[in-house]
This record gives sequence, structure tokens and C-alpha cells, in this order.
Amino acid sequence: MRWSRLALITLVATAPLGAAQRTTINPVDLDYRYNFEQINDGASYRTGADPAIVNHRGTYYLFQTLADGYWRSTDLRQWRFVTPSRWPMHSIVAPALWSDGEKIVIQPSMMEPGSVLMSSDPDHGRIDFLAREMPPLPGSVNKDPKDMKPGEVPPGPWDPALFKDDDGQWYLYWGSSNIFPMYGQKIGFADGRMSYQTRAEPMLSLHPDVHGWERFGQDHCACWSPGRPSPSYMEGAWMTKVGGTYYLQYGAPGTEFNAYANGVYTASSPLGPFTYAPYNPVAYRPGGYAEGAGHGSTFRDNHGNWWNSGTSWIGYNWGMERRVVIHPVRFYPDGQMSASTRFGDWPRLVPAGKVDDPDRLFPGWMLLSYRKRVTASSTLAGFGTAAVSDEDPRSFWVAARNRPGETLTMDLGQVATLRAVQVNFADYKSGRFADAPDIYTEFRLDSSPDGRRWTPLARTEAPRRDRPNAYFELPRPVRARFVRYVHGHVGGKNLAIAELRLFGAAPGRAPSAPSNVAAERHADDRDATIRWPRVAGATGYNIRFGIRPDRLTLTHQLWADELGAGASLAKELRSLNHGVPYYAAVEAFNETGVGPLSAVVPVR
Repeated sequence: MRWSRLALITLVATAPLGAAQRTTINPVDLDYRYNFEQINDGASYRTGADPAIVNHRGTYYLFQTLADGYWRSTDLRQWRFVTPSRWPMHSIVAPALWSDGEKIVIQPSMMEPGSVLMSSDPDHGRIDFLAREMPPLPGSVNKDPKDMKPGEVPPGPWDPALFKDDDGQWYLYWGSSNIFPMYGQKIGFADGRMSYQTRAEPMLSLHPDVHGWERFGQDHCACWSPGRPSPSYMEGAWMTKVGGTYYLQYGAPGTEFNAYANGVYTASSPLGPFTYAPYNPVAYRPGGYAEGAGHGSTFRDNHGNWWNSGTSWIGYNWGMERRVVIHPVRFYPDGQMSASTRFGDWPRLVPAGKVDDPDRLFPGWMLLSYRKRVTASSTLAGFGTAAVSDEDPRSFWVAARNRPGETLTMDLGQVATLRAVQVNFADYKSGRFADAPDIYTEFRLDSSPDGRRWTPLARTEAPRRDRPNAYFELPRPVRARFVRYVHGHVGGKNLAIAELRLFGAAPGRAPSAPSNVAAERHADDRDATIRWPRVAGATGYNIRFGIRPDRLTLTHQLWADELGAGASLAKELRSLNHGVPYYAAVEAFNETGVGPLSAVVPVR
């Protein structure tokens, strides 16, 4: 889609007058907590797992795994960590959240009876018990799966989701397994207790043999022997009701790969029967810097817009190391649910009103930093500066010394217009804990048109906090060729930066539309290959596809240099649903802008 200047100005003008920041970015700029675990020779990592977000009385609250607290936001741009004044239990894992307008109910994951929490004053961190002890899960047994009898269920509820229907009835959904299904049941709260009002019944299961995107592994590439369980995992339940339809969401096929996504089954009643949505997955981002979008929540903002949270894959210190991402969601009139992940880790406008098309939230600020030359004041052997501009969170530069004044300088090769900067730090042999007093981030950014005359560009400000994915929207456009990071402090043992990402516009023209796009479905129709001629001046491409020619809801972003050097380009998609018709198109982009979408072709 080619942006018109008038359309962009109109959308930007919806931001409040004088607002310091109108955009946000993925991964979300949180002060992620260091995990309590020490792994890989004593290293630790920041955790961003299993984000659950609710809108409670016009304020947004984000809980996640092992955070010893939660985050609060009034605008979906800035998030402030809340340390509970009363935390009745040890840190929680994969919590369920629900706001009933009076309180937030917090259901931790558990494998045996535990407590359900609540807060009627989340702004001040007051956490209390709603139910001090849950009764044993009916039918729960801890057996080898092959020894389980009909009606028996595994211990739980693990990875739970809470839902309160319009009639006041509560429901619980849960499950995290490559063997067992997701379960659902009626529950109730009364007199400080929780009760199971029905037995747990299966709601949905994975079927990677027919749902290509549910296959495990990088780009859904894993295979397994016949007769053995698939390694694909189903987890991360969440329920949303829109227009009388119940959307039961789940994450699959595994958090430690780029293809982690959210899917949905729908029903006309909260316990089903549920029907698989042929347009799945609903939140999918296998390419780009923040790869992955699975295991999260769906919530509505104060303007009536919908959003879906999930996690993106870092996977350096531990395979499941990750960060939080949030994507805008659209519910079409016919009920289709879709999260927009197109340019999903580039700056995105936060709407000040209702927006019908989430793609309009992309302001057209292009990535300027890919594969640009970077120099540093010092470098630890084996961790060179090329990693800072390769759009890979699992590679990073490490300074020879973690001390104030270390610098990292990027040369864009020409003067360009800067609009935003994101600095993504990495954890290399950190060995830290969340309660250490020196875990905070301080640095400044300078810019220069020629590498000699430098002016301030941005800097961290009080109050001090950790900023592993620091983001700065510049208050006005800045013309520069060079950007310099000047170090102050990080809480980790080493100064390590995975990516210095610059956004704006370079002089020139956007690429033309790809011609002669062809899409071939394989004999295994979960797979297809998309082919198109290389477009002059393009640095990357978006393959856009979906089950209707006018609704290409899924995107796979690719860089031109990762597709080889030939004149003809091709990419295999392995995320299709068996027996479902698909359509595809390709758009090219560069540092100037996005070219027109190609002709839409059937995937045959």
C-alpha cells in the first residue's frame, strides 16, 4: 500500500496536541525483570513470558511470568512497574487476568490447589486473596498419559484463562501440553472460596497434520516419527467475546522458535462446541526483528480498538527467553479475527480514537539501520559491531569494558531524516537478580551530519529504570548521517547491544510493485512456494496472504539479501491449513518507503 502524504498527516493529527510520544514499538519498552534462575554457567536473563493485559477502569495492567509485580499504563505508550505493597505469595507464572469492573482477578498457574488473587486498588499495588485455596481439580490425576482413564485430566490448572460472561457466570480455561487438550469448565467465587461447578471438558486440541502453522520448529520445519506424539505445544488460553461469538485463543506450536503464534476457535456459547477458524493463525510474525507473537491476551482500549499481546523470541541465554509484543486487532463484520503484524516491530501510532483498519497505524517510518557500518570504542573478541545492524536479537556486540563513555557509532551512508530510535540490549554472562540495586540503564544518543559536528539526539531520563528495549520517538525530524550511542550504565555484567535500530526516511523513491508473482501449492497443501522477480532498489519484501483476495491478513517479512543473489526470488510458506483456499501478493520496501502491492494471485 502506498501512503499518501495527506492520509499520513490526517492520521498523525489525531494525536493529542503537545503529546511527547505518539508512537510505540515492539518489543515493548518495559523494565523486564531478571529471572531468579541462573543458567548457562551462572548467567541470567530478563523474562518477558506469558503477558496478560486487562483494561480496568480505563487503565491497562500487564502481568507476566516471574515479575514480582506488574506494569500499569494509561496510554499504551509508557508502562510503569508496580511493586505490590502486599504480595500474598511467591512470584506467579503464566497468570490469568480478568477485570469485572470492581476488581482484577488473578489466577496463577498451578499444578496443585493454590490461591486466587485479586486487587481492587491496583494503582497502589494492593493484592489480596479472593480465594485462599482452590479445591482439587475434579478428575485430576498425576499419571502417565497412556494410563489415564476416560474423564481423568492432568494436574492443573496450568496456563489458565478466566472469563466472566454477561450473565455473571465465571469460566476457567487451561492447558499446556503436546498431548492433552485445552480444557474449560464453569467456576464460581463466593465467601472467599472458589468452586468448580462442572468437570473439565476438552475444548480444543492441536492438529499439525492439517494445520501447517501448528507444526513445531523454525519456520514449522520439525518432523517426528510416525506413531510418536507431535512436539507441538498448545498453551496460553484466552477468551474474548465479540458480538455474541466466543473466541477461544491459544498459542502454538512452541515459544522457542520464530513461528510461535496465536490461533482461535469460535463458538456461540462459552463451553462450545468450538469450531476451528480457517483463517488461523490470527497473530503471526515469523520474520523481522521481533519474531513470534504467541501466548498472550486480547483486550480493548478506551477508544474501542482491540489489541493482542504475545511474546517474541530472544532465545540466546535460554531457548524460551523472550520479550512482550502487542499488535492491533480487527474483528471483521463476518467475525474473522486478525492481528496486524505488518511492519509489526517498527514504530506504530497509538490511536487517539477509533481506527477501523489497524494497518493505518503504521506511520511509514522506515528502518534505516539494516546492515549499516558500525564502529565502537572497544570490542570483546568474537562479538563484533556487525551484529548491531543485522536485525537478529540473538547476535550482539559486546564492549571490551563495561564503563561510562564507551561508544557505538552507526554510519547511514548518507544524510537521512530520523524519526525514532530503538536500542536493544542483550544479556551476556549477566548473572543478575531482579532485586539488585544497580539494575538500571543510562545512556545518551548524539547525531551528526558529517561525523565531526555532534548534537544531542535523545537520552534516558529520571526516574532510573532498566530499559533493555529502550525506545525514543524524536520530538521533531532530525537530519543526520551518523548516530552515536554514548554509554552511561547497564545493570548487566557486560555492555552488550543486540541492535541499534534507526527509523525515518532516506532520500530516493520507494520501489515499484513486484511483477509476475506466482504461488504454487505443494502436494502437501499445508505448504506453498511464492515466487517473484527481484525489484530494483528493494531492501525487503512482505509476503501478504490470506483466505480471501481482499483480506490478506497474514504477513511474512523478508530481507532481500537473505533471499539470495538471483533475479528470481522464492519463499516457502509452511503455515497453511489443509483444504483451505489461499491468495497471496508481495510488496517491496526500502529506506524511502513501501511500494504498491503486487497483483493478488490464488495459491494453487
